[in-house]
Amino acid sequence: MDEESEIIDGFDDDGETEIDPGLLLKPTLCLSCKKDNDPAEEELCMLTRMDAIDGEDFVCGAYEKSA
Repeated sequence: MDEESEIIDGFDDDGETEIDPGLLLKPTLCLSCKKDNDPAEEELCMLTRMDAIDGEDFVCGAYEKSA
């Protein structure tokens, strides 16, 4: 495969720096969400958390309080 058509597996920031999901802090809001640790939601949750990396207040429109 040439470089332009390579499939990239993982996450990176806008500068194409790879981000290790294991090192990304999980906000307290995520810990009380019923979707926390749901494999079907993990990718979307990770992308939402990555949006708040720059120290902005964390907001998640998909948050659902766990029972």
